[in-house]
Amino acid sequence: MEQKPLERGATTRRRRADAERSIDAILDAALESIRADGELNMTGVARKAGVSRVTLYAHFPTRDAVLTAALNRALQLVDAALQDADLTSGPAPQALSRLLHSSWPLLARQRNLFTVASRALSPAQLRTFHQPVMGSIAELIARGQADGDFRTDMPRDWLVTTIYTLLHLAAEELNAGRLTADKAGFVASASIQSLLTGGREAKKDSD
Repeated sequence: MEQKPLERGATTRRRRADAERSIDAILDAALESIRADGELNMTGVARKAGVSRVTLYAHFPTRDAVLTAALNRALQLVDAALQDADLTSGPAPQALSRLLHSSWPLLARQRNLFTVASRALSPAQLRTFHQPVMGSIAELIARGQADGDFRTDMPRDWLVTTIYTLLHLAAEELNAGRLTADKAGFVASASIQSLLTGGREAKKDSD
């Protein structure tokens, strides 16, 4: 018996909802596995997600496809934290402090993900994923420079790149056990604040 159009539509919507639930479960399992083990194993991900390997590969044909989607999800969480930090209110140094305070716990929690991603993706690819977040930081630096709160003797792109590097170095030190999560957050924040404000007095002395 031929299915009626409304029935076909309901079936399609149900299948789409089932697929979305499977994808969510797979990505949650991938992030959990990477956080716990520092590895991404497709069999383990399927088991944690409660789906078959066939279902897993239907949605993500390769390990790198799962990794890319997981990285996107993690960075969406960081981007949401940036929105919550309200980078447009108040002086730039205070906004930066709010940004680092809200985003560092997420970055620290996902540090294994970035380690795994760095093995599979090129530095240029990783920077592309981070571009929305780093774009927000670049806008904040521009405002701080315009207000006279941040140094202007270094190119803005260099400052953004250095902040990106400092955050990842802090995560690596945390991974290696040389810093605790709180200490790594403090070191990263203090280093970034010093980077952005340290050149102003030197510039005044040279004028």
